[in-house]
Amino acid sequence: MDFRYLGRSGLKISEITYGNWLTHASQVENDQATACVHAALDSGITTFDTADAYANTAAEKVLGDALRGQRRESLEIFTKVYWPTGPRGHNDTGLSRKHILESINGSLTRLGTDYVDLYQAHRFDVETPLEETMQAFADVVRQGKALYIGVSEWTADQIREGHALAQKMGVQLISNQPQYSMLWRVIEDEVVPASKQYGLSQIVWSPIAQGVLTGKYKPGQPLPEGSRATDEKGGANTIRRFLNDEVLTAVAELEPIAADLGLSMAQLAVAWVLQNDNVASAIIGASRPEQVLDNVKASGVVLPPEALAAIDRAVGAVAERDAAKTVSPEARPA
Repeated sequence: MDFRYLGRSGLKISEITYGNWLTHASQVENDQATACVHAALDSGITTFDTADAYANTAAEKVLGDALRGQRRESLEIFTKVYWPTGPRGHNDTGLSRKHILESINGSLTRLGTDYVDLYQAHRFDVETPLEETMQAFADVVRQGKALYIGVSEWTADQIREGHALAQKMGVQLISNQPQYSMLWRVIEDEVVPASKQYGLSQIVWSPIAQGVLTGKYKPGQPLPEGSRATDEKGGANTIRRFLNDEVLTAVAELEPIAADLGLSMAQLAVAWVLQNDNVASAIIGASRPEQVLDNVKASGVVLPPEALAAIDRAVGAVAERDAAKTVSPEARPA
């Protein structure tokens, strides 16, 4: 496993992060989730990402239980706050001071730790003054409950404003967590340049495009039974945008590229996002330990220029690049 610095900080993280969105306490039984976490640890992954909203807080508890007994100082544990949790009351959502300070306490209890390495704003809250949000995050850091702060799916302008306020309050904003893959490149034109300027790295989610870049979905063919595309608990909604024949036909053209490099399709997809020098880590999810063992082999892979050009010829025309697709809800979700 290779390691990279996160933003303009001294914190190193594994360039493959294990994340438990849509899996723990939802698609995967707890013993299988624990097996996946242990496979990640055995593969050299030290960085784990979750959020209070995943499975309405239950995913944090599953991850905390799976990591019990590990040396805390050898791990980097990340979580997030913004989406509704608990009974979804009027203050159980957003980035108000009240919700942030109450949420960090709940997350630490569920994770079984005194602090998280990175506490992230899961989206931008248009209903809370940004000064209030950043002051609350700064207080969480000063209380020792988080070491660093980051954001997720913020626009370039929001990152600039957040960075300025964090700096004013004496804390570091060091990361952004966006969706990024061969098929979803909306961060490249605006978010990545702003992040480089202000000292943030990307921790990217869905590098395999919810499984589409594994090649298991075929144009004109039925959806594989038991796949994420058939999961009505949430997985089907997240993958639907990629499930059209134009995209799937283009993805099929990646198969000989991966084969020539001796990589699986999933390894090629994860390695591709890691070629971006502003990406510190790619988040992988898994429902089986063997998926973890496959994906981690992307660590340290350097794709030659001719392979990168071939990938662009295959899927570049179907990739989404519109920077306006980086957007937070227009109102706090209830």
